[in-house]
Amino acid sequence: MKRMIYLDNAATTKTNPAVVEAMLPYFSEHYGNPSSIYEFSAESRKAVDHARETIAKSLGAKTQEIYFTAGGSEADNWALVASAEAFASKGKHIITTKIEHHAVLHTCQYLEKRGYEVTYLDVDENGVVKLDELKKAIRPDTILISIMFANNEIGTIEPIREIGRIAKEHGIPFHTDAVQAYAHVPINVDECNIDMLSASGHKLNGPKGIGFLYIRTGVKIRSFIHGGAQERKRRAGTENVPGIVGLGRAVEIAMANMEERTAKERELRDYLISRVMKEVPFTRVNGSLTDRLPNNTNFAFQFIEGESLLIKLDMAGICGSSGSACTSGSLDPSHVLLAIGLPHEIAHGSLRLTLSEENTKEEMDYTVEQIKEIVAYLRGLSPLYEDYMKKHG
Repeated sequence: MKRMIYLDNAATTKTNPAVVEAMLPYFSEHYGNPSSIYEFSAESRKAVDHARETIAKSLGAKTQEIYFTAGGSEADNWALVASAEAFASKGKHIITTKIEHHAVLHTCQYLEKRGYEVTYLDVDENGVVKLDELKKAIRPDTILISIMFANNEIGTIEPIREIGRIAKEHGIPFHTDAVQAYAHVPINVDECNIDMLSASGHKLNGPKGIGFLYIRTGVKIRSFIHGGAQERKRRAGTENVPGIVGLGRAVEIAMANMEERTAKERELRDYLISRVMKEVPFTRVNGSLTDRLPNNTNFAFQFIEGESLLIKLDMAGICGSSGSACTSGSLDPSHVLLAIGLPHEIAHGSLRLTLSEENTKEEMDYTVEQIKEIVAYLRGLSPLYEDYMKKHG
């Protein structure tokens, strides 16, 4: 079997074996419907309650403020659409940014077609929201601010405390897509004045198809899925008990080892960035070097196509991406890289490598050697590189 180095943890993570073990009994042993009243279902109900308590505790939230969803995209859709509907009588203006995940951007476009107005804030060259522009964008009819906690492509962590404070001062609900940040950096919803927060299990070594939306008590928001009385009548449908159990267990593990895990990831991340920047010319790091997710690296290599680099890395046994997994297959350059000011030709040469605690320094060394070799080969085929070297070589 050929070597495989997995460096695409922002797309999805491996489910922790302890998480799988925790889930298994709820498929065929404790399979009762949590909404049923007989004793057999009590075990399922208890397991769901325990997971909800675990997640609430991790955020400094109340148990009844956690609502389970099928993942981060559903949670984002719910926060935006149901808030927009609930506050339509007050106004129809929403503020977000140009670098949000498409689960937010496409939902905003959906709302624009239904008469809502959306302001898409610019970011600086590191992908950081400009707080002065946020303040200027607020209007009397602004009903929601939705700004991600950390960017899924370039890893930049936004000034969430300041954004939350601005939203609170103006009495505007604040939602954050924390899918990439949750359980990777400490988050307290009260300290950050967060009213709604989206997260997803498969980004933190939990199962796919499960996530949650935190909704602060008192926030006016409508139900998103109609039917039964599950999730306190706000999100109908029989609970995904194995998924919920798995998410709860993944959160327990992630919170317990966060400091140690992220310290290791940060060390490997910085080592990888340092070697690539020293050894591969005409390269830049995208995103903030200080306020950055512990496991995120994102490079732009001039004079090459990112897709060709990815294919050759795959042939060398390395899994990476050029941006969000949700837009893989698209020939358009990343909207995030364009928003931070990269020209199309450089944005096309991007590579995102996202690490886990299981990666090693030896794997980083192998990856750097492969990147050097592949980038040199691809540039050798580039007439643009040839012209540049003739003029400046």
